[in-house]
Amino acid sequence: MARPSRSARRHLFQALWALGTNAFLVGFARGTIYSGRLKALCVPGLNCYSCPGALGSCPLGALQATLGSYEFQLPLYISGFLMLVGTVLGRFVCGFLCPFGMVQELLYRIPFPKKWRSFPADPLLRYLKYFILVVFVLVLPFCLTDLIGQGYPWFCKLLCPAGTLEGGIPLLLSNETLRSAVGLLFAWKIGFFAVLLLLSMAIFRPFCRYLCPLGAIYAFLSPLALLHYERSDGCNGCGICSTVCPMAANPKHNPNPRECIRCGACLSACPQQALTVRFGFLTPSSLSDDAPHNSKFPEN
Repeated sequence: MARPSRSARRHLFQALWALGTNAFLVGFARGTIYSGRLKALCVPGLNCYSCPGALGSCPLGALQATLGSYEFQLPLYISGFLMLVGTVLGRFVCGFLCPFGMVQELLYRIPFPKKWRSFPADPLLRYLKYFILVVFVLVLPFCLTDLIGQGYPWFCKLLCPAGTLEGGIPLLLSNETLRSAVGLLFAWKIGFFAVLLLLSMAIFRPFCRYLCPLGAIYAFLSPLALLHYERSDGCNGCGICSTVCPMAANPKHNPNPRECIRCGACLSACPQQALTVRFGFLTPSSLSDDAPHNSKFPEN
Protein backbone atom coordinates (compact mmCIF):
# COMPACT_ATOMS: atom_id res chain seq x y z
CA MET A 1 0.00 0.00 0.00
CA ALA A 2 1.44 3.32 -1.10
CA ARG A 3 2.23 5.86 1.58
CA PRO A 4 0.03 9.00 1.44
CA SER A 5 1.74 12.01 -0.09
CA ARG A 6 3.13 14.83 2.02
CA SER A 7 0.22 17.01 0.90
CA ALA A 8 -2.38 14.38 1.85
CA ARG A 9 -0.81 13.91 5.30
CA ARG A 10 -0.83 17.66 5.87
CA HIS A 11 -4.50 17.97 4.89
CA LEU A 12 -5.38 15.09 7.21
CA PHE A 13 -3.52 16.79 10.05
CA GLN A 14 -5.33 20.08 9.30
CA ALA A 15 -8.71 18.35 9.44
CA LEU A 16 -7.94 16.50 12.69
CA TRP A 17 -6.65 19.68 14.31
CA ALA A 18 -9.75 21.64 13.25
CA LEU A 19 -11.99 18.90 14.64
CA GLY A 20 -10.01 18.55 17.85
CA THR A 21 -10.03 22.27 18.65
CA ASN A 22 -13.75 22.55 17.83
CA ALA A 23 -14.87 19.34 19.52
CA PHE A 24 -17.75 20.77 21.56
CA LEU A 25 -20.16 19.48 18.93
CA VAL A 26 -23.24 19.79 21.12
CA GLY A 27 -22.78 23.54 20.90
CA PHE A 28 -23.73 23.49 17.22
CA ALA A 29 -26.99 21.71 18.01
CA ARG A 30 -27.87 23.98 20.92
CA GLY A 31 -26.62 27.24 19.44
CA THR A 32 -24.48 27.86 22.53
CA ILE A 33 -20.81 28.68 23.07
CA TYR A 34 -18.52 26.52 25.20
CA SER A 35 -17.40 28.47 28.27
CA GLY A 36 -15.44 25.88 30.25
CA ARG A 37 -11.95 26.18 31.65
CA LEU A 38 -10.25 25.41 28.35
CA LYS A 39 -11.58 28.70 26.96
CA ALA A 40 -8.97 30.49 29.08
CA LEU A 41 -6.29 29.03 26.80
CA CYS A 42 -5.50 30.22 23.28
CA VAL A 43 -5.07 28.08 20.21
CA PRO A 44 -2.28 29.08 17.79
CA GLY A 45 -4.41 29.63 14.68
CA LEU A 46 -7.36 31.81 13.70
CA ASN A 47 -10.25 30.00 15.38
CA CYS A 48 -13.21 32.08 16.52
CA TYR A 49 -13.98 32.25 20.26
CA SER A 50 -17.70 32.39 19.37
CA CYS A 51 -17.67 29.19 17.35
CA PRO A 52 -20.16 26.88 19.15
CA GLY A 53 -17.62 24.06 19.08
CA ALA A 54 -14.47 26.03 19.97
CA LEU A 55 -12.68 24.74 23.07
CA GLY A 56 -10.05 27.50 23.16
CA SER A 57 -9.77 31.19 22.40
CA CYS A 58 -8.47 32.96 19.31
CA PRO A 59 -5.19 34.79 20.09
CA LEU A 60 -6.28 37.85 18.09
CA GLY A 61 -9.58 38.07 19.93
CA ALA A 62 -7.81 37.72 23.27
CA LEU A 63 -5.28 40.39 22.33
CA GLN A 64 -8.00 42.87 21.34
CA ALA A 65 -10.07 42.11 24.43
CA THR A 66 -7.11 42.81 26.70
CA LEU A 67 -6.08 45.99 24.91
CA GLY A 68 -9.66 47.25 24.91
CA SER A 69 -10.36 46.46 28.57
CA TYR A 70 -11.47 49.40 30.70
CA GLU A 71 -8.99 48.14 33.32
CA PHE A 72 -6.13 49.03 30.90
CA GLN A 73 -4.34 45.73 31.32
CA LEU A 74 -1.19 44.89 29.39
CA PRO A 75 -1.58 41.79 27.19
CA LEU A 76 1.40 39.99 28.73
CA TYR A 77 0.01 36.45 28.49
CA ILE A 78 -1.14 36.67 24.89
CA SER A 79 1.96 38.60 23.78
CA GLY A 80 4.17 35.94 25.32
CA PHE A 81 2.07 33.19 23.79
CA LEU A 82 2.34 34.68 20.29
CA MET A 83 6.09 35.26 20.62
CA LEU A 84 6.64 31.71 21.88
CA VAL A 85 4.57 30.10 19.11
CA GLY A 86 6.06 32.38 16.45
CA THR A 87 9.68 31.75 17.40
CA VAL A 88 9.17 28.00 17.72
CA LEU A 89 6.85 27.25 14.79
CA GLY A 90 6.67 30.39 12.66
CA ARG A 91 4.11 30.16 9.86
CA PHE A 92 3.88 26.41 10.30
CA VAL A 93 0.80 27.48 12.26
CA CYS A 94 -0.72 28.89 9.07
CA GLY A 95 -0.01 25.74 7.09
CA PHE A 96 -1.09 23.16 9.67
CA LEU A 97 -2.98 24.69 12.61
CA CYS A 98 -5.37 27.25 11.12
CA PRO A 99 -8.88 26.01 10.22
CA PHE A 100 -9.63 28.98 7.98
CA GLY A 101 -6.42 28.37 6.06
CA MET A 102 -7.67 24.84 5.39
CA VAL A 103 -11.00 26.23 4.14
CA GLN A 104 -9.21 28.48 1.65
CA GLU A 105 -7.12 25.59 0.36
CA LEU A 106 -10.23 23.48 -0.21
CA LEU A 107 -11.87 26.33 -2.11
CA TYR A 108 -8.77 26.71 -4.29
CA ARG A 109 -9.28 23.15 -5.51
CA ILE A 110 -12.59 24.16 -7.12
CA PRO A 111 -12.19 24.69 -10.89
CA PHE A 112 -12.07 28.39 -11.80
CA PRO A 113 -11.57 30.14 -15.16
CA LYS A 114 -8.27 31.70 -14.06
CA LYS A 115 -5.90 30.73 -11.26
CA TRP A 116 -3.65 33.63 -10.19
CA ARG A 117 -0.38 32.44 -8.71
CA SER A 118 0.96 35.98 -8.65
CA PHE A 119 0.35 39.35 -10.30
CA PRO A 120 2.09 42.75 -10.38
CA ALA A 121 0.43 44.16 -7.23
CA ASP A 122 0.96 40.96 -5.23
CA PRO A 123 4.20 41.97 -3.43
CA LEU A 124 2.72 45.32 -2.35
CA LEU A 125 -0.60 43.84 -1.20
CA ARG A 126 1.23 41.49 1.17
CA TYR A 127 2.06 44.47 3.38
CA LEU A 128 -1.66 45.10 3.92
CA LYS A 129 -1.85 42.47 6.67
CA TYR A 130 0.70 44.42 8.71
CA PHE A 131 -1.44 47.57 8.37
CA ILE A 132 -4.51 45.64 9.54
CA LEU A 133 -2.54 44.26 12.49
CA VAL A 134 -1.46 47.71 13.65
CA VAL A 135 -4.72 49.58 13.01
CA PHE A 136 -7.54 47.09 13.65
CA VAL A 137 -5.93 44.81 16.24
CA LEU A 138 -3.63 47.13 18.22
CA VAL A 139 -4.65 50.78 17.82
CA LEU A 140 -8.45 50.88 17.44
CA PRO A 141 -9.35 48.59 20.41
CA PHE A 142 -7.13 50.73 22.63
CA CYS A 143 -8.13 54.17 21.32
CA LEU A 144 -11.81 53.90 20.32
CA THR A 145 -13.69 53.12 23.51
CA ASP A 146 -17.15 53.66 24.98
CA LEU A 147 -18.11 55.88 27.92
CA ILE A 148 -16.60 53.55 30.52
CA GLY A 149 -13.38 53.09 28.55
CA GLN A 150 -14.20 49.68 27.08
CA GLY A 151 -12.83 49.10 23.60
CA TYR A 152 -14.16 46.84 20.89
CA PRO A 153 -12.44 43.99 19.02
CA TRP A 154 -12.56 45.90 15.75
CA PHE A 155 -10.93 43.24 13.60
CA CYS A 156 -13.37 40.60 14.85
CA LYS A 157 -16.26 43.04 14.56
CA LEU A 158 -15.60 44.26 11.02
CA LEU A 159 -13.33 41.89 9.11
CA CYS A 160 -12.65 38.44 10.54
CA PRO A 161 -13.97 35.83 8.07
CA ALA A 162 -13.29 32.99 10.52
CA GLY A 163 -15.70 34.63 12.94
CA THR A 164 -18.37 34.84 10.25
CA LEU A 165 -17.92 31.22 9.17
CA GLU A 166 -17.40 29.58 12.56
CA GLY A 167 -19.38 31.86 14.87
CA GLY A 168 -21.84 34.12 13.09
CA ILE A 169 -23.42 31.71 10.62
CA PRO A 170 -23.83 28.67 12.96
CA LEU A 171 -25.24 30.80 15.79
CA LEU A 172 -27.73 32.52 13.49
CA LEU A 173 -28.89 29.21 12.03
CA SER A 174 -29.64 27.82 15.49
CA ASN A 175 -30.91 30.96 17.24
CA GLU A 176 -34.08 32.71 16.08
CA THR A 177 -33.56 35.66 18.43
CA LEU A 178 -30.20 36.44 16.88
CA ARG A 179 -31.65 36.20 13.37
CA SER A 180 -34.21 38.88 14.22
CA ALA A 181 -31.42 41.22 15.35
CA VAL A 182 -29.31 40.96 12.17
CA GLY A 183 -28.46 44.36 10.68
CA LEU A 184 -26.12 46.14 8.29
CA LEU A 185 -22.98 45.09 10.14
CA PHE A 186 -23.64 41.40 9.59
CA ALA A 187 -24.64 42.09 5.98
CA TRP A 188 -21.24 43.75 5.49
CA LYS A 189 -19.44 40.79 7.04
CA ILE A 190 -21.34 38.30 4.89
CA GLY A 191 -20.52 40.32 1.78
CA PHE A 192 -16.84 40.52 2.74
CA PHE A 193 -16.83 36.80 3.49
CA ALA A 194 -18.45 36.00 0.11
CA VAL A 195 -15.79 38.01 -1.73
CA LEU A 196 -13.05 36.11 0.11
CA LEU A 197 -14.65 32.79 -0.82
CA LEU A 198 -14.68 33.80 -4.47
CA LEU A 199 -11.08 35.02 -4.36
CA SER A 200 -10.02 31.77 -2.70
CA MET A 201 -11.07 29.88 -5.83
CA ALA A 202 -8.70 31.98 -7.92
CA ILE A 203 -5.83 32.78 -5.53
CA PHE A 204 -4.20 30.39 -3.08
CA ARG A 205 -5.02 31.60 0.46
CA PRO A 206 -5.79 35.26 -0.34
CA PHE A 207 -6.74 36.08 3.25
CA CYS A 208 -3.49 34.58 4.56
CA ARG A 209 -1.43 36.43 1.95
CA TYR A 210 -2.92 39.89 2.19
CA LEU A 211 -5.22 40.39 5.18
CA CYS A 212 -4.55 38.11 8.15
CA PRO A 213 -3.00 40.00 11.10
CA LEU A 214 -2.19 36.73 12.86
CA GLY A 215 -0.27 35.68 9.76
CA ALA A 216 1.53 39.03 9.93
CA ILE A 217 2.72 38.30 13.47
CA TYR A 218 3.97 34.85 12.55
CA ALA A 219 5.49 36.12 9.30
CA PHE A 220 7.50 38.67 11.26
CA LEU A 221 8.86 35.95 13.57
CA SER A 222 9.06 33.11 11.04
CA PRO A 223 12.60 33.79 9.71
CA LEU A 224 13.89 33.08 13.24
CA ALA A 225 11.68 30.07 13.98
CA LEU A 226 13.26 26.93 15.40
CA LEU A 227 11.20 24.87 12.95
CA HIS A 228 12.69 25.77 9.58
CA TYR A 229 14.02 24.51 6.27
CA GLU A 230 17.67 24.03 5.45
CA ARG A 231 19.25 23.82 2.02
CA SER A 232 22.20 21.52 1.40
CA ASP A 233 25.11 21.98 -0.97
CA GLY A 234 23.29 19.66 -3.37
CA CYS A 235 21.11 22.54 -4.59
CA ASN A 236 21.85 23.20 -8.26
CA GLY A 237 19.77 26.38 -8.53
CA CYS A 238 17.16 24.89 -10.87
CA GLY A 239 14.34 26.97 -9.29
CA ILE A 240 11.73 24.20 -9.25
CA CYS A 241 11.07 24.94 -5.57
CA SER A 242 10.08 28.51 -6.46
CA THR A 243 7.88 27.32 -9.30
CA VAL A 244 5.81 24.97 -7.14
CA CYS A 245 5.48 27.18 -4.04
CA PRO A 246 1.73 27.89 -3.72
CA MET A 247 2.43 31.07 -1.75
CA ALA A 248 4.64 32.35 -4.63
CA ALA A 249 7.65 32.64 -2.35
CA ASN A 250 11.21 31.99 -3.49
CA PRO A 251 12.91 29.15 -1.57
CA LYS A 252 15.64 29.18 -4.20
CA HIS A 253 16.87 32.51 -2.86
CA ASN A 254 15.89 31.98 0.78
CA PRO A 255 14.69 28.63 2.21
CA ASN A 256 12.76 30.45 4.97
CA PRO A 257 10.93 33.45 3.48
CA ARG A 258 8.31 35.23 5.56
CA GLU A 259 5.43 33.93 3.44
CA CYS A 260 6.42 30.26 3.76
CA ILE A 261 3.66 28.28 5.51
CA ARG A 262 5.82 25.11 5.69
CA CYS A 263 3.45 23.20 3.41
CA GLY A 264 6.34 21.10 2.09
CA ALA A 265 5.59 21.52 -1.63
CA CYS A 266 9.19 22.59 -2.29
CA LEU A 267 10.57 19.61 -0.34
CA SER A 268 8.53 17.15 -2.39
CA ALA A 269 9.40 18.79 -5.73
CA CYS A 270 13.16 19.25 -5.30
CA PRO A 271 14.87 16.75 -7.65
CA GLN A 272 18.10 16.96 -5.64
CA GLN A 273 16.37 16.57 -2.24
CA ALA A 274 18.38 19.60 -1.20
CA LEU A 275 15.73 20.96 1.19
CA THR A 276 15.11 19.37 4.58
CA VAL A 277 13.11 20.15 7.72
CA ARG A 278 15.13 21.04 10.81
CA PHE A 279 14.31 22.00 14.38
CA GLY A 280 16.86 24.11 16.21
CA PHE A 281 18.81 27.29 15.81
CA LEU A 282 19.29 28.47 12.26
CA THR A 283 22.53 27.79 10.44
CA PRO A 284 23.93 29.83 7.51
CA SER A 285 22.26 27.40 5.07
CA SER A 286 18.88 28.38 6.56
CA LEU A 287 19.32 31.98 5.47
CA SER A 288 19.49 33.65 2.07
CA ASP A 289 22.77 33.19 0.28
CA ASP A 290 24.41 34.18 -2.98
CA ALA A 291 22.19 31.98 -5.12
CA PRO A 292 20.99 33.94 -8.17
CA HIS A 293 17.67 35.65 -7.50
CA ASN A 294 14.77 34.74 -9.77
CA SER A 295 13.01 38.07 -10.29
CA LYS A 296 9.80 36.36 -11.41
CA PHE A 297 9.13 35.21 -7.87
CA PRO A 298 9.24 37.78 -5.05
CA GLU A 299 11.37 36.90 -2.06
CA ASN A 300 8.50 37.55 0.41
